[in-house]
Amino acid sequence: HMGCMAELREFSAAPPVPQLFGNAGREHMDKYGSTAAHFAKIAEKNHRHSINNPYSQFRDEYSLDQVLKSRMVYEPLTMLQCCPTSEGAAANVVCSEAFVIKHGLQGQAVEILAMAMTTDTPATWTDKSCRKLAGTDMTERAAKKVFSQTGLTPNDVQVIELHD
Repeated sequence: HMGCMAELREFSAAPPVPQLFGNAGREHMDKYGSTAAHFAKIAEKNHRHSINNPYSQFRDEYSLDQVLKSRMVYEPLTMLQCCPTSEGAAANVVCSEAFVIKHGLQGQAVEILAMAMTTDTPATWTDKSCRKLAGTDMTERAAKKVFSQTGLTPNDVQVIELHD
């Protein structure tokens, strides 16, 4: 991914992963007219919600202005928009509906209607897109698979979990 990215945008001394996502952001800005403030609003919202999660690695709230004025890592991404280098983990207990009912877990159970995984295609390398190098086409294909499996549309979705 980095070699292809360096062919599209100059490789700098900034950390490679912020360059990958920053360049995807720059491409989005060029194509759709989004601004650095649009991206900063995502970080502001995430930090605001983190204070309600006792398991959050960082539980600090920052204003939009603080996010925008934090140290620039790789334009348009500031320090408060970048995730730290750290280990993370998650676990899900997958069980049958009968198990959930037997143990009275209906109030906390989450039903998985569908899931999908995708990977890079040749277009990731040939379409000369920083957004595709960051995975936008994989996300789109996975979403289409899930919507096809469930018969739902994006308007039916209340929560979505994606890799950061």
